[in-house]
Amino acid sequence: MNDFQFHNTTKVYFGKDQLGHLHEEVLKYGKSVLVVYGGGSIKKIGLYDKVKKELKDNNIEVYELAGVEPNPRHTTVNKGAKICKENNITAIPYKAAFKQNHVLGFGRGSTIDASKAIAALTLVDTDNIWDLVEKKVAWHDALPVLAMPTIASTGSEMDKSCVIANVEKGVKSGINGDILR
Repeated sequence: MNDFQFHNTTKVYFGKDQLGHLHEEVLKYGKSVLVVYGGGSIKKIGLYDKVKKELKDNNIEVYELAGVEPNPRHTTVNKGAKICKENNITAIPYKAAFKQNHVLGFGRGSTIDASKAIAALTLVDTDNIWDLVEKKVAWHDALPVLAMPTIASTGSEMDKSCVIANVEKGVKSGINGDILR
């Protein structure tokens, strides 16, 4: 094996029955969360009901963004940030010691990527994630993102990037920053 160093600041729970820790992690940052998910397979396997119960049983206010596409669309990210802004799932700068609210993406890499983009977009003065992608608007902070991958694939839960599709422009691009881990 070649010599290397590995450093990742992402906290990961492994093993059976780890869902019981979800409320602990959420409550570290506040009492409301935007739950982001895709096409509904999480409902078919029963995970959706378990997550909702875990959050509700611990008095966590839940908002939802369903239907995140594979290669999440910028318009979907914009909708998620609008939900956060309208419901005060908003801005205490990420560097603050206590973060008020956050985003939970669960499902595949696309939902986690969308969650990261929503987290960044919520704290800036624009309603379009593409303004961040094209660097028209600077961003330095993001709401905390909790990820619950349901399939091992993209590794989005472990990295500092997210990929978003702008179908109108025919482009896939994204944003990157350590704050998105």
